[in-house]
Amino acid sequence: MRDLTKGSIFSNLWHLALPLMAANMIQTLFNLVDMAFVGRLGPPAIAAVSVVGVVMMLPFALILGLGVASGAMISRYVGANDHSRANHVAIQSALAAIGGALIVTVIGITSSHFILRIFGVTGNVQELGAIYIRILFIGTIPFSLQFLLAAIFQAVGDGHSALWINLSAIMINIVLDPLLIYGLAFFPRLEVAGAALATTLSRTIGMALGLYLFFTRYQSRLGKPKLDFRPDKSLLKAIAKLGFPSSLQTLLRSMSGMVFMGLVAQYGTVALAAYGIGIRLDLLIMMPGFGLAAATATLVGQNLGAEKPHRAEKSSWSAAIGFVLIMSAVGLVFYLIPRELYSLFNSSSAVLDQGSSYLRTIVWGYPFLALSIIFTRALTGAGDTFKPMMITGMSLFLVAVPLAMAIPKLFNTGIRGVWLAIVISHSVNGLCMMAMFIKGGWKSIRI
Repeated sequence: MRDLTKGSIFSNLWHLALPLMAANMIQTLFNLVDMAFVGRLGPPAIAAVSVVGVVMMLPFALILGLGVASGAMISRYVGANDHSRANHVAIQSALAAIGGALIVTVIGITSSHFILRIFGVTGNVQELGAIYIRILFIGTIPFSLQFLLAAIFQAVGDGHSALWINLSAIMINIVLDPLLIYGLAFFPRLEVAGAALATTLSRTIGMALGLYLFFTRYQSRLGKPKLDFRPDKSLLKAIAKLGFPSSLQTLLRSMSGMVFMGLVAQYGTVALAAYGIGIRLDLLIMMPGFGLAAATATLVGQNLGAEKPHRAEKSSWSAAIGFVLIMSAVGLVFYLIPRELYSLFNSSSAVLDQGSSYLRTIVWGYPFLALSIIFTRALTGAGDTFKPMMITGMSLFLVAVPLAMAIPKLFNTGIRGVWLAIVISHSVNGLCMMAMFIKGGWKSIRI
């Protein structure tokens, strides 16, 4: 593992970012394959899995916040060459992950039907969803530790180990999905339960590999961690304080997504189908950016720890400019061939027309979305998680949602007004994140 506080900033950034970008892309492609396997079981199965995906955003938000907090702390201590403190944060973060996962598991298993009723799910879909969600909740601890261990490796600058942890889980899931869902070879046909079991088993294997690497490869960089499992209340409190805003930020995005689904649904099934496909296309090009942003957070943390804020700043700008160029290039392609892209998912001419309108509008916000993704993680990597959460909440619920309701009525734009509201929201969010970064207060944050 290289020292990210020395040498070429460009080389360090992409050395760490490329494995993370690859892992994110593979995960996105797997999600499409996974839904294709479940899709053959019929509409009730698709509906059950889709609803559970929304429900599972809560535990995902919690572990994401923990990953952001522990990553910011560990990268800072690694940069400061305080390896014992970095190891202590890693162990305490694992304790927090296990404790939180146990609580989520008990609540999820005992309240599965109640949770699904909150989302208006009834009948056969509720029964299938309850089976699916219970098995996923049983795997909350493996999922939490797998995610956290990958975040720890990212923080110390080992993107390849993070890649192998996630890649192993994905590949095992791809193999197990058809075997357990359809009952191929000597495996039982478990259908929806098989999809959940495949996911849980694959995450368990990913966790096991992560633990193996932690006690082997990780030690080669930071030495053997002291296995002190006594809770450090002051540190756990600091982790929670740092991680909670990032968890809330993720939940705010999830909530706004549900609100926009409701707004778009008012324009009919065609608009909803076009929007659903459009979101998947957006996510496909955003995922590499998330990997680049994660690398940026690590470089910011380590260089601040090494008292080299100028390198942290240059790393962030290098990532931002690179991703703006990538998003602009992809946006141009999307603008030129929107119908061809949509035809990969649907052949309806009405959906293709509506989808073309979506892509040719939304791409104008791509450069600002790139700024938002990079500078959000640059700020959180420095330990500033509150301001990005506030900016995100403002841009979503004070800009995007009100404008999505107002523009179509005031200017008679129809559904395109909703698309314009999203572009304006991306622009406000990206510019505000960049302004907060330029202001420079993040350089003086102490962790």
